[in-house]
Amino acid sequence: MWVLGVLLVVAAVAGFVWMRATKSELHAMIGTETLSFPELEELRRVSDELGGRGGFRKVTEVVGAAHPRPEGPLIAEVSKTPCVWYRYQVEREYEHVVYRDGRRRRSKRTEKVADHTSNEGYALIDEQGRTIGVAPDGTRPEAVEQTVDRFEPYQGGDQSFELFGLRLPALLGGSRDSTLGYRYREWLIRPGTRLYVLGEAHDNAGPLVIGKPRERGHFLIAAKTEEELRADRTRRHKLLAAGVLIAFFGGIALTVVGIVR
Repeated sequence: MWVLGVLLVVAAVAGFVWMRATKSELHAMIGTETLSFPELEELRRVSDELGGRGGFRKVTEVVGAAHPRPEGPLIAEVSKTPCVWYRYQVEREYEHVVYRDGRRRRSKRTEKVADHTSNEGYALIDEQGRTIGVAPDGTRPEAVEQTVDRFEPYQGGDQSFELFGLRLPALLGGSRDSTLGYRYREWLIRPGTRLYVLGEAHDNAGPLVIGKPRERGHFLIAAKTEEELRADRTRRHKLLAAGVLIAFFGGIALTVVGIVR
């Protein structure tokens, strides 16, 4: 019993850390001003006039439609859909076999085979056709479209399979494991998708770009409005606060009872 109590206390600590991060994101959205592209350009112009050419930095929120880079849109690896950002994930589902007490026991397990996120930049465009670059820097956006979620049974035969030009082993878990199949998932941002971005605008490379803050700070990209994101964070914070209290005091009680017994 005391082991369960300790696990609950550990879960409470982890939940508290997540709760603090959620609250910090919420406060960042509330305290950061949403600026239009012309307003940012004007601030950058003033910075240049004051001798800070190439050194402009401003934490801000921007809103616009996703727009491909000059080289054109990316092509998502699994669905072959034109996009500005994508992520794909491949998981192997297999049956794991162990022998215990002279009996064979089977369990279904999953292992990750591939997980890739595109890192190419793109832009946001406003109603007047003005743009600002977005440097994703590996950040995974929220609430984006999922284009693929399918399971393909393993057909047997060759003990390997090909994924985007790479040949990967089919039996990654050992000879006693039987591959059941592979689950493919893909998420992407199509050109024209309305995005909210919280980050730091800068002109290091010349044109204005918004990306991860150089110092400490939040970097959020989402296919949601700021109001929706605030509501999500508020709801999550309340649920985490309640869960942390229940897990902590429940864990303490179970630990004490377990030790006393």
